[in-house]
Amino acid sequence: MHSTINKYSLICHATKNILCGCLKRYSSHFVYHPEPISNELGKTSKKNMYQAINSAMDLVLSKDSNSVVFGEDVGFGGVFRCTSGLRERYGKDRVFNTPLCEQGIVGFGIGLAVAGTTAIAEIQFADYMFPALDQLVNEAAKYRYRSGNLFDCGKLTVRTPCSAVGHGALYHSQSPESFYAHAPGLKIVMPRSALTAKGLLLSCIRDPNPCIFFEPKIMYRLAVDDVPDDDYELPLEKAEVLVEGRDITLIGWGTQVHVLLEVAEIANKDFGISCEVIDLVTILPWDKQTVANSVKKTGRAIVSHEAPLTGGFGAEISASIQEDCFLHLESPIRRVTGYDTPFPHVFEQFYLPNKWKCLQAIKELVNY
Repeated sequence: MHSTINKYSLICHATKNILCGCLKRYSSHFVYHPEPISNELGKTSKKNMYQAINSAMDLVLSKDSNSVVFGEDVGFGGVFRCTSGLRERYGKDRVFNTPLCEQGIVGFGIGLAVAGTTAIAEIQFADYMFPALDQLVNEAAKYRYRSGNLFDCGKLTVRTPCSAVGHGALYHSQSPESFYAHAPGLKIVMPRSALTAKGLLLSCIRDPNPCIFFEPKIMYRLAVDDVPDDDYELPLEKAEVLVEGRDITLIGWGTQVHVLLEVAEIANKDFGISCEVIDLVTILPWDKQTVANSVKKTGRAIVSHEAPLTGGFGAEISASIQEDCFLHLESPIRRVTGYDTPFPHVFEQFYLPNKWKCLQAIKELVNY
């Protein structure tokens, strides 16, 4: 009897390990690549992404007495804790909750920004920003143009969590960046790490144009870097070549950058394929020149994002590559993306453009 119990205990233990491994794999479909440590920006400390974002807003509130942070539950720290401690430090008149009304939040932010206030608005989930689409596209994006540069709402920054989180399903995992990229006058930014999140958010807040800052929510706690304690800004509108290569160009943003970095390692180690990896950083306006230079060198390109295929921003990049690099291409441009379906729950692992889908695309294009 004793041996039987041990036998079944081992089976149960093994089953538990398998299930835990599956759950872990499903909740994080990528390996996070920390940023290289640099002393150029001064003293650093370990921070995850939400702490880095909090640090950026803390700096703005401390240096700019005319700045405010507002949104649903931000006074209590926010659902992801990005505003933790800010109301205690700066008071309820500068860090405050709003009604559950996205159109109202953005409209209020536009009014503040036009009046000269540095307005940092939080939309609790990017999936719920669509009620504010009219305010963003028809008001914020056009304010400067319609007034002949007499007025603008460039002091408005809208922060919002986006993309897959492992269990968010159709209302909490969407990547809607391409909807807003169709509106000239906005800037659309998505960081890949804790270090870039702080520097890019500070740049967005101080940029003279309204910005939407998409934050990949799965990285709030997973992404940990040595983040500078002091103030620093990272350039907008400039893509970053993270890995140089000669055979194929891989283009992504946000979480997907880490998928592509892992794919590049596998492709090089197992198949001798040299991949150049580009983080687009800013989706609008995007850095066409860096992408074109890379594709002219490698002759092949893959664009990968979590959003659905049809109308995703990968289509815009592919069209531009076709126009600018046609005579240099050795194979068709490939998009590896989410599917044209609502974001699923139990089938999330099949929906996401993971490393195996990207690796298969690389092999097919190199052997085209």
